[in-house]
Amino acid sequence: MTNKILFIANWKMFGDLNSVKSIQSVINLSKKKNYKNAKIIYCPPYTLLNNFVIKTRKTNLDVGAQNCHYEINNGPFTGSISSTMIKKLGAKYVIIGHSENRSNGETNNLINKKIHSAILNNLNVIFCIGENLFEKKNKKTNKILKKQIGMGLKKIKKIDKIIFAYEPVWSIGTGKVLKNKELIKQVIIIKNIIENKFKNQKAKIIYGGSVNNQNINNLKQINEINGFLIGGASQNSKKFIDIIKKTIN
Repeated sequence: MTNKILFIANWKMFGDLNSVKSIQSVINLSKKKNYKNAKIIYCPPYTLLNNFVIKTRKTNLDVGAQNCHYEINNGPFTGSISSTMIKKLGAKYVIIGHSENRSNGETNNLINKKIHSAILNNLNVIFCIGENLFEKKNKKTNKILKKQIGMGLKKIKKIDKIIFAYEPVWSIGTGKVLKNKELIKQVIIIKNIIENKFKNQKAKIIYGGSVNNQNINNLKQINEINGFLIGGASQNSKKFIDIIKKTIN
């Protein structure tokens, strides 16, 4: 991973074969000299992973999956995809611990197993952490984040293959974003939690949660973050390009 600004497109449950064509304009943008500092990563649904890998071959873009199973080898896990399958397909990243999966029963222990699996396959992990509204209102944010980081990264020695995606659950899809001053303070706390656990290692932190082309001018002013995990706005290439342009320029 580099020190470039990260723009990670999480397409969630969206897209078909025609959607693959729509990223050509983003590929074209990535070739321009002004945008060499942008690291663009697409995380489409499993059904489009191979198409995206082919489409982005010999470009500056990379591809990631939205989740993986903890089992590295083949097994009786209907509907699941292993980190080995993702790696062999040509993807380089995987999102693990997204709040939408946590809300469906994904525990910190399970997330830990998935992270170990991904790292064993030399995949870069986009590790999602964040508090829900109840936890925020009851001032439990830092306790929750410390627990998610501690349990999620149990027996992990190095974080050079991990991108920490801070996504307040109450912000995802709601249009609500912390004020810059509050967000800076929270990111610094997260960085301290990580770097206290992993001595002499630097944490790479990105922000996610209702990132769009309207609020990006404010968010880009936060020097403490290394980029963005973008959901709905990334499904539209014009909006995604607008976010990238406004951040870089």
